[in-house]
Amino acid sequence: MQSTKFKARTVLVTGAASGIGAKIAEHFGLLGATVAIVDLNNVVLEAKKNELLAKGINALAYCADISNYESCKKAYDYFYNEIGFIDTLINNAGISPKHDGKPYKIWDLPPEEWNTVVNVNLNGTFNFIRILVPEMINNKFGKIINTSSVAAHAFLPIVSCHYSATKAAITGLTRHLAGELGPFNINVNAVAPGRIETPMVTAVGEEVNSTFITDTPLGRLGTPQEVADVIEFLASDQSHFVTGQVIDVSGGWLMR
Repeated sequence: MQSTKFKARTVLVTGAASGIGAKIAEHFGLLGATVAIVDLNNVVLEAKKNELLAKGINALAYCADISNYESCKKAYDYFYNEIGFIDTLINNAGISPKHDGKPYKIWDLPPEEWNTVVNVNLNGTFNFIRILVPEMINNKFGKIINTSSVAAHAFLPIVSCHYSATKAAITGLTRHLAGELGPFNINVNAVAPGRIETPMVTAVGEEVNSTFITDTPLGRLGTPQEVADVIEFLASDQSHFVTGQVIDVSGGWLMR
């Protein structure tokens, strides 16, 4: 049974075809929101949209490359023509390339891969914010939730330096925009997940993840639902006086 907690709210989720993003989209849809989902994989994206529609969720989808501003603008124009003002943006999409399950050390890292990760993780976060903020200012309301990572604040050996650098940059971007947009009643926050049980995480193998589980006080991997629950709070009326914050969802793996 659907809730009406987010009825009349419109939520755009990037990287929504699978993993954490798919769970976030479903979660907000079941709370009554209209969800606009974006991903680069059109086949998986359409399948996810149809799955959401089958659950009674009002969902729209657009295949876009978040690292490309014009591609994001086309997605926004489509959504705006269909559903109007988008009051909540969840910048979930991101990449962390692996090679035979392992990250490159900096001395092996091709500059092309560095640029790709910066373009997707950091520029992709900027693009939709830049596009959506003017209407949020006009409406004097907006919720922006970015996805950082515990890798922004501590050494995580399973990722390359480009991932950590972009996630740290997202933390800085979040705090700056919280100050810049606060006078317009726009909240800007971020979540910093630890090891969350997704296909990307399980693909590195049980041995790697068991090390993180051992180092996590709660003694397990997190779930996409647990990330969605924290994002729900940041998008809700209960968080109107919360901005510029980065909330770890890591089971205590990092305490700061």
